Amino acid sequence: MTAVQLKGVRKDFGNFTAISNIDLDIKSGELVALLGPSGCGKTTTLRMIAGLEVPSAGQICFDGEDVSEVAVQKRNVGMVFQRYALFPHMTVEKNVMFGLKVRGIDKADIDKRLTEILDVVQLQDFRHRFPAQLSGGQMQRVAIARTLITNPSVLMMDEPLANLDTKLRGEMRRFIRELQQRLGITTIFVTHDQIEAMELADRVAVIFDGNLAQYDAPDALYKRPNSIEIADFMGATNVFEASISGKTATAVFGALTLQDTVPDGQAQLMLRGEAIDLHLDEITDEPNILQGKITAREFFGANITYSVECGGETIQVIEQSRRMVEIDQPVWLTIPPERIWIIQDNP
Repeated sequence: MTAVQLKGVRKDFGNFTAISNIDLDIKSGELVALLGPSGCGKTTTLRMIAGLEVPSAGQICFDGEDVSEVAVQKRNVGMVFQRYALFPHMTVEKNVMFGLKVRGIDKADIDKRLTEILDVVQLQDFRHRFPAQLSGGQMQRVAIARTLITNPSVLMMDEPLANLDTKLRGEMRRFIRELQQRLGITTIFVTHDQIEAMELADRVAVIFDGNLAQYDAPDALYKRPNSIEIADFMGATNVFEASISGKTATAVFGALTLQDTVPDGQAQLMLRGEAIDLHLDEITDEPNILQGKITAREFFGANITYSVECGGETIQVIEQSRRMVEIDQPVWLTIPPERIWIIQDNP
């Protein structure tokens, strides 16, 4: 297992700066997702860690040793790309063992490692099939096995699930997470999919326009984004202007009591839709009660999103599909103080 550090890393392509002064600390055995929109610099960051690109400034360290200018073949890293790049004329086992054969590894050692890795990725029964005879998920597992058989100290994946359908993506996310935990290998995973990052990663590095915007655990990133841009990117719909005074936040729809005291002034108030409770009968004995009316609803199978008009603002409330509340129904919303997040540009 290997710890990876990026210290003041920048990457320029001519006059264009793809990555600006990123610091990143990835612990040994940790799975970190590089998350951001297309063109933000996450793949460039991954390629610099792999050795496929040389940083214009800064250092990339493996276990404290500067490898910024060490050739990719000497870094002992493994890369899984979005395109599987399997040899169509080779069977599963020949695709998987290819990297060892070109390195001149002893045949007995290759056979031993091949059997072990095919067991790990659950492909033992498919070892004599060709890529055209496999599903997308099976081909992805072949690509992962081909990388893991070389015993890399750092495993890197560049949007490896992008070509799979929704069901397979879910299955492969669980497979990759279980595999990574079983092997304990330091893993860096590039994605633009927030759900993918949240489900897979120990920590998530959000990159916007070549800058590290926030580096945090998935739940902290989701519940406590440090900017409106991150809140929006993570799918927040209830963000309102508010005036803060002590432990009170006042917005158009009314005043809410906060769990903690924050600096006075103007701020953004974030309410996660699933953290708001919706009641059909009047509530009087809980903090942060808002009265409103259902103006719209969207059914998503497992969940329903209600639009609730409260004092001139629309608040989105997400519930499990255990009931269907009618449009124009008067309702009462309750919001526990610990579920309210304040975003201040200059706290």
